[in-house]
Amino acid sequence: MSAIRRLPELIVNRIAAGEVIERPAAAVKELVENALDARATRIEVILAGGGIARIEIIDNGIGIPADELPLALERHATSKLRDETLVEIATLGFRGEALPSIGAAAKLTLISRPPHQPEAACIRVEGGAVSDVAPSPGLPGTTAIVEDLFYATPARRKFLRSPRAEGEAAERAVWRLALSAPHVAFRLVADERVLFDVPAQDERARIGALFGREAAASLIPLTAEREGVTLSGFIGPAALNRATGALQSFVVNGRPVQDPVLKLALRLAYREVIPAGRYPVAALTLTIPPDAVDVNVHPAKTELRFADGNGIRALVIGAIGRALATPVSLDLAPIATLPSTPQRQSNFTFRLPPPPSPQARGFADAELGFHASPQARLPQAPPEASYRDHPLGAPLGQILDTYILAQASDGALVIVDQHAAHERLTEEKLRAAFREGAVPSQPLLVPVVVDFAPLDAERLLAEAPLLARLGLEIEAFGPGAIMVRSAPAALKNPDAAGLLRDLAEEFAESGAALSLEARLDAALARLACHRSIRAGRKLAYEEMDALLRDMEATPRAATCAHGRPTFLRLSELDLEKLFGRRA
Repeated sequence: MSAIRRLPELIVNRIAAGEVIERPAAAVKELVENALDARATRIEVILAGGGIARIEIIDNGIGIPADELPLALERHATSKLRDETLVEIATLGFRGEALPSIGAAAKLTLISRPPHQPEAACIRVEGGAVSDVAPSPGLPGTTAIVEDLFYATPARRKFLRSPRAEGEAAERAVWRLALSAPHVAFRLVADERVLFDVPAQDERARIGALFGREAAASLIPLTAEREGVTLSGFIGPAALNRATGALQSFVVNGRPVQDPVLKLALRLAYREVIPAGRYPVAALTLTIPPDAVDVNVHPAKTELRFADGNGIRALVIGAIGRALATPVSLDLAPIATLPSTPQRQSNFTFRLPPPPSPQARGFADAELGFHASPQARLPQAPPEASYRDHPLGAPLGQILDTYILAQASDGALVIVDQHAAHERLTEEKLRAAFREGAVPSQPLLVPVVVDFAPLDAERLLAEAPLLARLGLEIEAFGPGAIMVRSAPAALKNPDAAGLLRDLAEEFAESGAALSLEARLDAALARLACHRSIRAGRKLAYEEMDALLRDMEATPRAATCAHGRPTFLRLSELDLEKLFGRRA
C-alpha cells in the first residue's frame, strides 16, 4: 500500500457527485428545488434522452448575481442556510452540493439574471473545470442546462437504465415537486412532448391535473392535528386503488418525500379495506415543527427522521381511518369498470317488484341481523321520492341469486354483491362489539374437536387469548387436536371446524411477525365471512332493501373485509357506451 495522501479536489467532487446525483432524476430534482427556493412562480423542465442527453430548467426566480456564480459552483457554498444547528431549515436545499456535483459529472451551464441586473451572466463547468463568467442574453431568472450526464464518470454512466426508464424517473420527480407547490406554474416537456402544463392553482385543482379527473373526482378531503403537527390533503376511497403506488404524494413542510414511516402508515390505514398487493391513492401534506423532524438524513433529502415517528404514524392512520369511516364515501366513489363520467339528473319512475309476502316480512332482522330503521322499510306503495336521499337507491331484483340490482336516484344502475356487502356489515358489527369490551360468545352444545398438523395447532393455540376476546374459545385436546368450546354468539349456528381451519390458514399466510392489530383484522375478516349470507341464496325484497340501507349507514361499506368491491355503479352514460350509443 502507498502512503496516505489527500485526494485532489476534482476527484473528491466526482466521488461525492455519485452520492448526490445518482441518476438524471436526482439532477432534475435538485435543480427544480433550487428554482423553488429562488421563489420562482413558473418553472419549465425540458428533457432529452431521458435526461441523460440534456436537462434544461428555466425559472423566473430571483436569479444569481454575476459575481456570485463562481461561488455557487463551489462545494458547500449556499445562500440558503441561516441556522447552523440545522434545525430551522426553511428551504428545500441547504447542503450546497447539487451544482458542484452536477458540474463534476456533466457539462453544466448556468445563465442567470437577477431583476436588478441589466443583463444575464453565464458560467460553464465541464467535468469540474469551471469557465470564466461571461455576459449572456437572458430574461430575469435562471436557466440551468445539463448535458451529457456522467460523461466524466463512465463507471456511473454504465449503470444507468435505458433513456426511457431514466426519463420516467425524472418525470416522476417533477410530478412530485409540482404537487408540493401548487402555487407555482409547471411545464414539463420530454423529447418535444408536453407531458403537462399547469398554471398556479389550488391544491385540489393541482391534484386533479396530475392525478387525473377520474381519481380526483372522488377524493376525500382530510385534516387532522395532534401536538402541533397538522395533517391535510386528500385520500381516495377504498375502491380507488391502483396496482402501484404511483398516485401517492407525501409532502412534509413543503418538501416532497418518499419516507418509509409515511408509506407504512398509509398502507396500514388501508389494510382492512383494499386487497393485498393494491395501493391506495393519496396526496398528504404534513406540517411539523422544524425541531421535530430531521431532513439531513441523506443527501437526496427524500427520507426524514421524525422525533416521534409513532405519533406521526398514529396521526396518519387515525385521520385516514376516520375519513374512510364516513358512510357518505359510498356516494363519493362509485366503483365501476368503465371510466368515470359526469352524472346528470333524469326524470324517471321506479319500476318496483310487488311488495314482499307476509312470510318474508321481518325475515331480514330475524335471520340476517340487519338493523334498518322503520323509515327505510319499503312501504306498500312507495313514492318515487322515498329513495332520493339513498346513494344505493331502490332494489329492483336479484340475479344469479348473488347480485342485487338497484336503481339510484339519478338513474344509475347499481349492482351489489350480497355476500361481499354483508361480510363488511358483519365485520363492522363484530369490530364494534370488540371495541366495547369483547364479542359475546355462546357455548357449543357439543364441543367440536378439530385435527390439525402440529404446526397449525401450535399456531392457533398461540392465538387463543386473542380468539377468546373474539368469542371463540379453544384449548388443546391431545397432539395436533384442538377443542372448540364456544363461538361468537353472532354466528348463530357456526361451522366451528371450518371456521377454525380457515383461521389456521389465515394465520399461516399472515406470518408470525404480524402485529396484534393485523392478526385481529385477519380473524375478524374470517369471522365475518362465516357469518355472512352466501352467494347463491335467494333474498326477499325486504332483505335486499335492508341490506342496501345498512350499507349506506356502515363505515367502509364500499369494500368487503378482504378489500374487494361490494358494488358497481353504472351511469346512464356508461350504459350508453356499453351499447355503442356513445363514443
